[in-house]
Parts: sequence; structure tokens; C-alpha cells
Amino acid sequence: MCSIKSAPKGLTRRNFVAAAAAVAGSAGLANMAHGTAKTEGKALTPIETMNTYGQDLLNMLVLRTYPIAIKMLKSESEIPEGAVRPKKDLGEHYSTCQAFGIARHRGTKLAMFIEDHWCFEPIIGYGLKEPPEDYLEGSMSAFFVQDKEGAKKRTSEIPLLPHGKYAGMVLGPLHNANYTPDLTVIYCNATQLRHMLFAILRKNGYRVTSTIDPLWSCVHSVVPSLLTGECEVTVPDPGEYERGAVGDDEMMLTVPAGRMEELMSGVYHYDKMGMGYRDGFGRMIKGNFKQPPIYEEYFKRWGLDAPE
Repeated sequence: MCSIKSAPKGLTRRNFVAAAAAVAGSAGLANMAHGTAKTEGKALTPIETMNTYGQDLLNMLVLRTYPIAIKMLKSESEIPEGAVRPKKDLGEHYSTCQAFGIARHRGTKLAMFIEDHWCFEPIIGYGLKEPPEDYLEGSMSAFFVQDKEGAKKRTSEIPLLPHGKYAGMVLGPLHNANYTPDLTVIYCNATQLRHMLFAILRKNGYRVTSTIDPLWSCVHSVVPSLLTGECEVTVPDPGEYERGAVGDDEMMLTVPAGRMEELMSGVYHYDKMGMGYRDGFGRMIKGNFKQPPIYEEYFKRWGLDAPE
């Protein structure tokens, strides 16, 4: 097992950090090659693997808040140990965006069932109640969509879980979750998002496609990935800003359990290459910058100005 105790003489602090990250990334890739993460020769359980992913995402991407591990529950008997029930334990109700904020900022693990909710959107979106008739006619979209048929169409395209499939969910920080999540929701800035998209692209060329909607982020960040098994990029909605402590620069990336190894193999790879989030694409505004070889090749092929 590799360790770095001190920086070699003449090595800058930046390069030392990059070298340390490369060692961590190399170890991560070696683990992935065997299909499961290992620590000191011991194979990790699925929960421990996800915990490792949570810690590595937090550190390698310099995330401001914890990635959220979400697991859907069919009954209260499935609630993991240590989860707080807002109404039962605190005498309070939360909107889902507040629950997300509490989990990722405070590190609290919450179990949310219908009696704990304080917003209608997840109650409909997560299938806890049948959609009301006026909702289906577009009543909840009408404030934002002037055309009546347009409002109804927008409403019909919001993804909903089947009524009664789940009774609730548990959510908490990925790095110490004591359950295997169905989804991980990562709040990030645009540069962190880009880095994760690069990472998940690497293995199989997987690209994330999403329908971007400025409303119902608690639904869009959960339901599509549960239904399709695909990743989703979501814009935090107004409730996230008003009640969930979301920053002006934050976006959301949802990664279903089946895509986490794909994401993390790329994260570890780029750290090993010295192109991790901390060390990647620097900022420069300079004419005639040094072109990568593929740029030079195309420019020469096209008869354009190219480096001598």
C-alpha cells in the first residue's frame, strides 16, 4: 500500500498534491479492475464501496456539501438504523428540498414518509398519492405557462413514480450511509459537473441527456433515474433557493447505483493522469496558445495557420 510522508526536495506544493492524488487514483483504478473496491487486501461490501465513493467524491472534487445517498422504501420496516423521522422525532415537516439541504449540509440521515412532507410536488411525483384531476389538467403549471394546453402538456411530461410503489425514502450522506442507495445526488458547480461528465464519459462514451425544467427539482433529480437507470442533470428550483440553502452556482447530478462504478473509474483515472479536478484545465487568455497535437493536425490539414 503506497504512502507519501513528505514532498521530495524541489517538488512544488501543487505538484505534490497532484502526485498524492495520482497515488490515490491509481489505487482506486486497481480496485476497480477487480470489480470491487479493496482496502488492505480486504474486499469491501457494497455499502462500504459506496461509502468510499462518497468520501472520494467529497475530497477529489472539493465538493462543498456531502453527496446524498437516496434509497426508496416500501414500508417503515425498511428504515435504516439512525434515521430521523421529521414529524415523529422532531414534530416538524420538511419539503424535500429542505430534507436534501439538511442531509448534505448537516450530515443528518432522514426518513421521509407522506406525513413528513410539507410540499405537494414530491407527494405526487414519488407516487405517494394519485395525481388530482386539476393537476392533470395543468393547474400547477398554469402560473408559469400562459397557454392552457401548453400547461397541460408540460404537466403530462413530468415523470411520476407509480402510485403506491413506494411509501417513503431514506436520504443521508453517501460517505457514511448504512444502506445501499438507489441513487446518489451530487450538488456541484459547473466545473465540478463538467469534470464528472468527463469522468462518466470515459469508460463507454456514456453521455448524460436531460430535460431541463426550472421547477420540481425534487422530482426531476429522483424519478427519471429510478425509472430509466440513467444519470440526470437538474437545475435547482425556486424552493431549493428559498428553503434548501442552494447556492446561485449549484447544479445537481443524479447517478443511479448502476452507473456509480462508471463515474468513479473515470474520477480515479483522471486523478492518476494528473488531470483531477484540482489539477485539470487551467485558465488562460493568451493568443497563439500551445495547441494540442490533434488541433495542429487539423489546422495543417485545412491549410490554416499552424505552429512551425
